[in-house]
Formats: sequence, C-alpha cells, structure tokens
Amino acid sequence: MKIHEYQARELFVKFGIPTPEAILVRNPDEASRAFERLQRDHGCKLAVVKAQVHAGGRGKGGGVKLVRSADDARHAAAEILAKPLVTPQTGPEGVHVSRLLVAAGVNIAHEYYLALTIDRNRRGIVLIASAQGGMDIEEVAASNPDAIVRELINPSIGLRPFQARKVAYRLGFKGQQVRAAGKVIHQLCDLFIQTDASLVEINPLVVTTPTEEHPDGRVLAIDAKITFDENAMFRHPDLQELADPAEEEPLETRANQYGLSYIKLDGNIGCLVNGAGLAMATMDIIKLHGGEPANFLDVGGSASEEAVTEAFRIILADANVKAVLVNIFGGIAKCDTIARAIIHAAKEVGFKVPLVVRLEGTNVEPARKLLEDAQSSIPSLQPARDLTDAARKVTESIGVAPVAHT
Repeated sequence: MKIHEYQARELFVKFGIPTPEAILVRNPDEASRAFERLQRDHGCKLAVVKAQVHAGGRGKGGGVKLVRSADDARHAAAEILAKPLVTPQTGPEGVHVSRLLVAAGVNIAHEYYLALTIDRNRRGIVLIASAQGGMDIEEVAASNPDAIVRELINPSIGLRPFQARKVAYRLGFKGQQVRAAGKVIHQLCDLFIQTDASLVEINPLVVTTPTEEHPDGRVLAIDAKITFDENAMFRHPDLQELADPAEEEPLETRANQYGLSYIKLDGNIGCLVNGAGLAMATMDIIKLHGGEPANFLDVGGSASEEAVTEAFRIILADANVKAVLVNIFGGIAKCDTIARAIIHAAKEVGFKVPLVVRLEGTNVEPARKLLEDAQSSIPSLQPARDLTDAARKVTESIGVAPVAHT
C-alpha cells in the first residue's frame, strides 16, 4: 500500500526524522498563502511546489517546481494542476493531480540516497545507501555499483548502533553530521519495522550548507516515500486510513474486493489464470508468440463461480482487451468448476472477443465435455490442447502473424 509524500513526511516527523516545514494545498491560491506562511513563520526565501501522486520521477514530468515568491507559487501550482502529470512511471496517459505540497526550500551542500527494503534472498531487511543522491538509484547501481552501500539488518534485533555509524562514515559524513545521519538511519529503521513497511526511501537526504548556528550543516530528509506490506495492514488500522483509492487503478481496487490478484498492463490479450507462477508463464508465452498481455490476473487456488465471473467482468472492462486466454491447472479449484464458471460468465457477461481456454488437472475430462457442449452457445470459445496451442490460437485470433521458433 502506497501513501503520499505528505503523509510519509508526517510519519517521519512522528519518528523523529528531521524534514523541512511543508504545507498541503489544493489550489493555486492556497499555494500562494502557503508560501507567505513559510516566509513569515520560518524565514523561507524559496520553496518547492510538489505534485502529490503515487508515482516517481515527478521532477522529470514537471511536477516539482522551485519558487521564490507567493506569485511564483501560485503560477507553479496552476501549471501542475492544469493537466495530467506524465512521468516515466505513469505511462503516456499520465495521472490527475489534485493535491500539492509546498515545502520550505533549503540550501543543499550534498545529496544522499537512503532506503530500507526487504532482501528476500538473504531473508532480512537491507539498508541501501549512496553518496550519489537525487538521481535514479538504478542508474547509479548500473554505472557505478561501488557507489551503493548495503547493510543487512536482522529484523528480530533491528539496526545496531555500530551499523548506523558504519554506513554514515562510508557515505562520507563528517563531524556532527555522522551523529545526525546515524540518528536518521536508526529512526528510519524503527519506522520500517514498526509500521510493517516494505519500502522506506529518502531521495535525497541532504546536508545543508554550513551556517553560524549549524557549522557542519543540517541533515534533512527533503523527500519521503513509504510503501506498506498490505498483508500486515490488519495490524495497523491507522495506516489503512492513509490509503487513497483515487490513486489506485479502479479495476485493481475492484479485483481486491473479490480476493483476485489483478494488475492492469498495456497489452490487448486478457489473462485469467490460477497461480502467480502460472500467470507469469502465461504472459511470457503470449509474448513469445508475438502478443502483449493486458493484465496479470490470478484467481487463486479455490476460485468460486462468482469470483471467476467477476474476473471476466474486470478483464472485459478494459477496452484494450481484444481476446482472452484462460489457463487453468486444476487442483483445489477443479477444472469442471472453472468450466461451469466460464459458462456462467458467458451468460452473465457475454463474450464479444475470442476466448481461448486451456484446462489441465483435476476433473479435466468432465470440464472439456462441459465446454464442448457449450460451444454452440458460446461461439467465441476455442478449446486448446496445451499452453503452446493456447498462446498460438489467442494471438492469431487478433491477427498476430505466427512466430516461428527453433
């Protein structure tokens, strides 16, 4: 579960991680007044107007603007709110912006990257840091892997003080910065563990230019990103309230209500599969035969007729879908149950696009007989012998030329 930057900042403050003052606004006039307030109360001479959306790369898409006056803040807010924000993570259609954060600007001496996530291979929490912050960490890792610092954390013990100091020194912090950075790292780890997060990220963590009051500069988090483990949210009703349904794909939200794992993609072949691994293999073989999957959809091992019917409704609600591939390996969810669900869905939903069905496993023969008998009433239905046959049929049904494989 993702949350907005302004919400993540509030959690940072709660856990003692220093961040610049910021005000949430919804229109250009509020942005102007927010700048005036930051200027009056905190002596700010510059501020940053930031779009609040669940997507990275906001700066590249024009969703982050530096302003030096109330009028600048008003104009920047109007510009960001006027059109969808397109970033490398939103796709060409972009996302609607309805909220902005006006944050106090700071004079930056150096930028760092700091994050915590799960290392599933090593079965622990991994701290990832770099002295090259403010950039795409993927690019840094690819071009200069030695610039990435990694520290494994035992979730049962948490971050040890010496680990925080070690990371701070390796990043090049000096003097009082080491203590301040170590505290931020420690508090970030506490936040990660106590909220059951799957990702906590600061990019950038900065050291400000020295002043008389802070001769070594201040260590501040000027951006905040948090994603929570949805499987643990039953322990955190307060965090569940931070979810913003408007930022979620409507079909994905609808699928969650029926216990379906659905992710919308950019292709035109809908997929209905039981099992995440089989779903991935199904998408791979569609691409191998020249097609593009429109979604990932795992109906689970014990899918009911109602859930399968809703799954078809969700798939067919995507206007880009030109054909559907059903790939079921019957186990707990028996093949004949799925076959009856397909027939029921055909009556309830209707199939106006080609429907290719591959069934294998428990009760497969009765299931095939059910589908064979139903073909006269479901003219778009095409049974498949195996997965390769299914992929070939579904791609050819939408005009994709057969792909030769050696």
